[in-house]
Amino acid sequence: MNNLLYQVDDRPPLLTTILLAAQHMLAALGGIIAVPLVIGAVLKLPADQVVALVNAALLGSGVVTIIQCKGVGPVGIRLPCVMGTSFAFVGAAITIGFEYGVPGILGSSLAGSAIMIVGSFFMPQIRKLFPHTVTAVVVTMIGLSLVPVAIDWAAGGKGAPNYAAPINLGIALFVLVTVIGLVQFGKGIISAAAVVIGMAIGYVVCLGFGLVDFSSVATATTFALPQPLQYGMTFPLSGILAMGLAYIVTIVETTGTFMALGTATNTKVRGKHLCRGVLCDGVGSAFVSILGSPAVSTFAQNVGVISLTGVASRHVVALTGGFLLLAGLFPVLGAVVVTIPQPVLGGAGLMMFAMILAAGVQMLASVEHNKRNGLIIAVSLGCGLAVSARPELLAKMPAIVKEIFGSGISTGAIVAMALNLILPGREDEVHDEEAEEPPQPLLVKNVEAA
Repeated sequence: MNNLLYQVDDRPPLLTTILLAAQHMLAALGGIIAVPLVIGAVLKLPADQVVALVNAALLGSGVVTIIQCKGVGPVGIRLPCVMGTSFAFVGAAITIGFEYGVPGILGSSLAGSAIMIVGSFFMPQIRKLFPHTVTAVVVTMIGLSLVPVAIDWAAGGKGAPNYAAPINLGIALFVLVTVIGLVQFGKGIISAAAVVIGMAIGYVVCLGFGLVDFSSVATATTFALPQPLQYGMTFPLSGILAMGLAYIVTIVETTGTFMALGTATNTKVRGKHLCRGVLCDGVGSAFVSILGSPAVSTFAQNVGVISLTGVASRHVVALTGGFLLLAGLFPVLGAVVVTIPQPVLGGAGLMMFAMILAAGVQMLASVEHNKRNGLIIAVSLGCGLAVSARPELLAKMPAIVKEIFGSGISTGAIVAMALNLILPGREDEVHDEEAEEPPQPLLVKNVEAA
């Protein structure tokens, strides 16, 4: 059980909330803009279309984040979830885009979201496929999948000409040590905002070394209104099927992320809460498709911010959604954040993502020690790591296999669920899914994050 500085329903003071919300935004922004940038680069879209995709992604992510955190009727899990464009849809989007262009991507995404919306109503049943052993595997795989991302950031960015240059690693190490010091020895807001403070200090150091590139700020427009349906939509059957498969995989990954979030926030995540969360993912993806953005899903990396800082307030993350919305309306704001050098992100990210891994390891340690559970953990983690470490392993497999097992998280989860169902002595969850009340955090004494 985590010691939390702020519980799920706590409302920190305004200035504190602003600082903590900015911290979540910094952790998520790179991932949100990366998807439209990758799609635009591969499809060789005109610069104005790429900019429009980025703006729509930021604006849409902000709106859906607010709904996920605050809740609107049956939509939204009411936990501190940051929503953003997901790499789970990139493969399908690029395949569709080559043949049908952006209208095909957006139309397929809108139609495919129906699978997630319908699937959300079966989450109490899906929840039963995630007993403690399976959940522990998924949380661990989330951490294992994210740590290499932070390492690439720390080295200067994957494919960068100065990858692993000593200056990059030195800055990342400096930020990492700074964050550790602030978390361990800081008090109150200093400890809770350790990530954003550490990144700010690292940013100043990079300014001194001349490592900050302001070209994105110079070319960014100050204000831009969204233009829904500006590209139009087409609905190719093959594209809808490809996107639908991506949505099915995302349901598995999102369920794992929600379970990890429950662990980080000391909240019992029940089947009907998963229903509200996945429904928000589906409705949100339909909304952003109309807005002109790739589909969205719950971001796992922000779970690490909560684990590290002890700030689980959903109201803080709802304000993060407001910041993302503003970044979509005022592209120059997002451009300023994009100037943060990758090693600065890597130093902070390594700490945040490793916290998710540590939570997974702690959960694995609490699993009943027997041969059956040992097989499930070993085989599922091994398979998940196989596709994460060597993605070319699936290069010659059919497209449907690559879509389902292309992520280490989904591979680990599917293998763990399958083994739990197949091996004798199936582990079942306690049948508490039917509770109607919204998720409440377990009673934990408020202490300073340490």
